[in-house]
Amino acid sequence: MANFILPFFIAALFVYAAVKRIRIYDSFIEGIKDALSLVYAIFPYLAAIFIMVNLFRTSGLSAIVTKALEYPLSLVGIPSELTELILLRPFSGNGSLLLLEDLYKKYGADSYVARAASVVVGSSDTAFYIAAVYFAESKIVRLKYAIPAALAANFVGCVAACLLCRYI
Repeated sequence: MANFILPFFIAALFVYAAVKRIRIYDSFIEGIKDALSLVYAIFPYLAAIFIMVNLFRTSGLSAIVTKALEYPLSLVGIPSELTELILLRPFSGNGSLLLLEDLYKKYGADSYVARAASVVVGSSDTAFYIAAVYFAESKIVRLKYAIPAALAANFVGCVAACLLCRYI
Protein backbone atom coordinates (compact mmCIF):
# COMPACT_ATOMS: atom_id res chain seq x y z
CA MET A 1 0.00 0.00 0.00
CA ALA A 2 2.77 2.45 0.92
CA ASN A 3 4.40 1.96 -2.48
CA PHE A 4 1.33 3.41 -4.18
CA ILE A 5 0.81 6.55 -2.07
CA LEU A 6 3.42 8.78 -3.75
CA PRO A 7 2.52 7.73 -7.33
CA PHE A 8 -1.15 8.28 -6.47
CA PHE A 9 -0.49 11.83 -5.26
CA ILE A 10 1.61 12.63 -8.32
CA ALA A 11 -1.11 11.30 -10.63
CA ALA A 12 -3.74 13.25 -8.68
CA LEU A 13 -1.63 16.40 -9.05
CA PHE A 14 -1.45 15.95 -12.83
CA VAL A 15 -5.21 15.34 -13.04
CA TYR A 16 -5.93 18.42 -10.90
CA ALA A 17 -3.61 20.54 -13.05
CA ALA A 18 -5.27 19.30 -16.23
CA VAL A 19 -8.76 20.06 -14.90
CA LYS A 20 -7.75 23.55 -13.73
CA ARG A 21 -5.72 24.13 -16.94
CA ILE A 22 -2.54 24.84 -15.01
CA ARG A 23 0.70 24.65 -16.93
CA ILE A 24 2.68 22.25 -14.78
CA TYR A 25 6.13 22.87 -16.24
CA ASP A 26 5.81 26.66 -15.98
CA SER A 27 4.62 26.36 -12.39
CA PHE A 28 7.54 24.06 -11.64
CA ILE A 29 10.02 26.58 -13.08
CA GLU A 30 8.46 29.41 -11.03
CA GLY A 31 8.82 27.29 -7.89
CA ILE A 32 12.47 26.70 -8.65
CA LYS A 33 13.04 30.43 -9.13
CA ASP A 34 11.46 31.14 -5.74
CA ALA A 35 13.54 28.40 -4.11
CA LEU A 36 16.76 29.77 -5.56
CA SER A 37 16.04 33.23 -4.21
CA LEU A 38 15.40 31.67 -0.78
CA VAL A 39 18.69 29.77 -0.96
CA TYR A 40 20.48 32.98 -1.91
CA ALA A 41 18.92 34.79 1.08
CA ILE A 42 19.71 32.19 3.74
CA PHE A 43 23.02 30.74 2.52
CA PRO A 44 25.28 33.21 4.40
CA TYR A 45 23.50 32.47 7.68
CA LEU A 46 23.72 28.71 7.19
CA ALA A 47 27.37 28.89 6.19
CA ALA A 48 28.12 30.90 9.35
CA ILE A 49 26.37 28.32 11.55
CA PHE A 50 28.20 25.39 9.95
CA ILE A 51 31.57 27.14 10.30
CA MET A 52 30.90 28.05 13.94
CA VAL A 53 29.87 24.49 14.85
CA ASN A 54 32.96 23.09 13.17
CA LEU A 55 35.22 25.61 14.93
CA PHE A 56 33.51 24.90 18.27
CA ARG A 57 34.27 21.20 18.02
CA THR A 58 37.73 21.27 16.40
CA SER A 59 39.09 24.02 18.65
CA GLY A 60 38.51 21.91 21.74
CA LEU A 61 36.14 24.46 23.22
CA SER A 62 33.36 21.91 23.02
CA ALA A 63 35.27 19.52 25.26
CA ILE A 64 36.08 22.27 27.77
CA VAL A 65 32.49 23.50 27.99
CA THR A 66 31.18 19.93 28.13
CA LYS A 67 33.47 19.11 31.04
CA ALA A 68 32.50 22.32 32.87
CA LEU A 69 28.76 21.65 32.49
CA GLU A 70 28.70 17.95 33.37
CA TYR A 71 28.22 18.47 37.10
CA PRO A 72 25.62 21.29 36.97
CA LEU A 73 23.58 19.35 34.43
CA SER A 74 23.75 16.21 36.55
CA LEU A 75 22.10 18.19 39.37
CA VAL A 76 18.94 18.58 37.25
CA GLY A 77 18.92 14.92 36.19
CA ILE A 78 20.83 15.01 32.91
CA PRO A 79 23.47 12.27 32.61
CA SER A 80 26.99 13.55 31.99
CA GLU A 81 27.14 11.45 28.81
CA LEU A 82 24.51 13.71 27.23
CA THR A 83 26.23 17.03 27.90
CA GLU A 84 27.91 17.35 24.52
CA LEU A 85 24.71 16.27 22.75
CA ILE A 86 22.70 18.91 24.58
CA LEU A 87 25.27 21.57 23.71
CA LEU A 88 25.44 20.60 20.04
CA ARG A 89 21.74 19.98 19.38
CA PRO A 90 20.69 23.67 19.04
CA PHE A 91 23.40 24.17 16.41
CA SER A 92 23.58 21.01 14.31
CA GLY A 93 21.05 18.31 13.60
CA ASN A 94 23.51 16.09 11.74
CA GLY A 95 26.18 16.53 14.39
CA SER A 96 23.75 15.55 17.12
CA LEU A 97 22.71 12.47 15.14
CA LEU A 98 26.36 11.43 14.94
CA LEU A 99 26.70 11.86 18.70
CA LEU A 100 23.51 9.85 19.17
CA GLU A 101 24.94 7.05 17.05
CA ASP A 102 28.12 7.08 19.15
CA LEU A 103 26.03 6.81 22.32
CA TYR A 104 24.16 3.82 20.86
CA LYS A 105 27.45 2.08 20.08
CA LYS A 106 29.00 2.85 23.45
CA TYR A 107 26.04 2.17 25.79
CA GLY A 108 23.65 0.06 23.71
CA ALA A 109 20.35 1.19 22.24
CA ASP A 110 18.30 0.00 25.22
CA SER A 111 20.32 1.74 27.92
CA TYR A 112 19.02 4.68 29.90
CA VAL A 113 21.59 7.01 28.32
CA ALA A 114 20.61 5.97 24.78
CA ARG A 115 16.87 6.25 25.49
CA ALA A 116 17.29 9.69 27.05
CA ALA A 117 19.51 10.81 24.16
CA SER A 118 16.92 9.57 21.66
CA VAL A 119 14.18 11.55 23.35
CA VAL A 120 16.40 14.64 23.56
CA VAL A 121 17.20 14.46 19.85
CA GLY A 122 13.59 13.72 18.91
CA SER A 123 12.03 16.40 21.08
CA SER A 124 14.44 19.28 20.64
CA ASP A 125 15.41 21.18 17.55
CA THR A 126 18.24 23.07 15.96
CA ALA A 127 17.29 26.50 17.25
CA PHE A 128 20.06 28.44 15.54
CA TYR A 129 19.49 26.74 12.18
CA ILE A 130 15.77 27.45 12.34
CA ALA A 131 16.40 31.05 13.36
CA ALA A 132 18.81 31.49 10.46
CA VAL A 133 16.36 30.08 7.94
CA TYR A 134 13.15 31.75 9.11
CA PHE A 135 14.50 35.08 10.24
CA ALA A 136 16.72 35.50 7.18
CA GLU A 137 13.73 35.16 4.90
CA SER A 138 11.51 37.43 6.99
CA LYS A 139 14.28 40.07 7.30
CA ILE A 140 14.02 40.12 11.10
CA VAL A 141 17.43 40.89 12.54
CA ARG A 142 16.64 41.49 16.21
CA LEU A 143 16.36 38.10 17.85
CA LYS A 144 16.22 39.54 21.36
CA TYR A 145 13.71 37.01 22.73
CA ALA A 146 13.49 34.29 20.09
CA ILE A 147 16.86 32.60 20.63
CA PRO A 148 16.80 32.66 24.46
CA ALA A 149 13.23 31.34 24.46
CA ALA A 150 14.14 28.55 22.05
CA LEU A 151 17.21 27.59 24.09
CA ALA A 152 15.22 27.64 27.33
CA ALA A 153 12.54 25.43 25.78
CA ASN A 154 15.22 23.03 24.52
CA PHE A 155 16.78 22.85 27.98
CA VAL A 156 13.47 22.23 29.74
CA GLY A 157 12.70 19.56 27.15
CA CYS A 158 16.06 17.90 27.81
CA VAL A 159 15.48 17.83 31.57
CA ALA A 160 11.95 16.46 31.09
CA ALA A 161 13.20 13.84 28.62
CA CYS A 162 15.84 12.58 31.04
CA LEU A 163 13.40 12.46 33.95
CA LEU A 164 10.76 10.64 31.91
CA CYS A 165 13.26 8.11 30.61
CA ARG A 166 14.54 7.48 34.12
CA TYR A 167 11.10 6.68 35.53
CA ILE A 168 9.34 5.09 32.58
